[in-house]
Amino acid sequence: MHNKLAYYSAFALFLSAGHCVADDRIEAIVKATIEPVMQQQQIPGVAIAITVNGQPHYFNYGVASKENGKAVTEDTLFEIGSVSKTFTATLAAYAQATGKLSLSDKASSVLPDLRGSAFDNISVLQLGTYSAGGLPLQFPDDADAPDKMLGYFKQWKPTYAAGTHRQYSNPSLGLFGYLAAQSMDAPFDDVMEKILLPKLGLKHTYLTVPQAQMGLYAQGYNKEDKPVRVGPGALDSEAYGVKTSAADLIRYVEANMKPTRLEDPMQRAIAATHTGYYKVGEMTQGLGWELYNYPVTLDTLLAGNSTQMAMEAHEVQWLTPPQPQPENVLINKTGSTSGFGAYVAYVPSKDIGIVILANKNYPNPERIKIAHTILSALSK
Repeated sequence: MHNKLAYYSAFALFLSAGHCVADDRIEAIVKATIEPVMQQQQIPGVAIAITVNGQPHYFNYGVASKENGKAVTEDTLFEIGSVSKTFTATLAAYAQATGKLSLSDKASSVLPDLRGSAFDNISVLQLGTYSAGGLPLQFPDDADAPDKMLGYFKQWKPTYAAGTHRQYSNPSLGLFGYLAAQSMDAPFDDVMEKILLPKLGLKHTYLTVPQAQMGLYAQGYNKEDKPVRVGPGALDSEAYGVKTSAADLIRYVEANMKPTRLEDPMQRAIAATHTGYYKVGEMTQGLGWELYNYPVTLDTLLAGNSTQMAMEAHEVQWLTPPQPQPENVLINKTGSTSGFGAYVAYVPSKDIGIVILANKNYPNPERIKIAHTILSALSK
């Protein structure tokens, strides 16, 4: 009850401030929203970054490591899990914008090693939208290594006709990124770290954290509160491998909301990731990102980010032609590794966005409730 009273008091304080968004007023609602969740879920540390009208605000709570007690800051590096898929999608869209790749190409035409397999009939776009025909959430254990994954894809048999069902999948989005790098004639990690991230203006985002930055890399904690960090796997960089800070990730959000500051091919790449390709319920599938008409209810966001949406196949309704980013839209993505939980959401028409990074994998509904509460207050 005390927490609820604190929340409503903070909310009233925030609204009474009108459109003035000084840090202390935003912090009132952020603190009242995040602290009860940290306590309930036993999350050691959280970094929240909020952008309002192009101005970033940072709110840091707890510790990056329980072992050394180092406080979280906006520069602490967190694993962002599947939020990495939005970077991978941006790279693939950039490859298309620069004439290296066509999303309509068949996968086996980009990667000849796949000829004679199911991928003769599966497009790059279908891989990028989880609609290849039922690729699983994860690689089987015996295929989850770089030298095993091509063999797995060659023998894989679809459950559904390509393009008919959405089945959320690391192998699907991972292969999408792998093909993008193939089209650019370089390893994925190289094109990401040497081309994409610099062009987005990101200087503190990594696939492999450099030794000099390891002191900023948060320690993750699993459900048993044991220290853990992400390990290697097939297409790990492409599907869930990015480590970044709240400060850099909110820059990425701002680049997505105002891409006109970027070079033309990157503007077109971002537009492609924000394009709606099909709908499942109230969620519209972009590339990496997932879109909702705005304003959006909490229940709608929870349904679109639910375990059922991630674990089950869903028939899709393709948008023909694909739908450019609507004027009023909320764009979001969740991400998790064994020891970390992330959520990113933004509303370009309101010029507001939020990044929530934690060094524990806590339930998606809690992340979405936090973000929805804060964004709703900011959009008043």
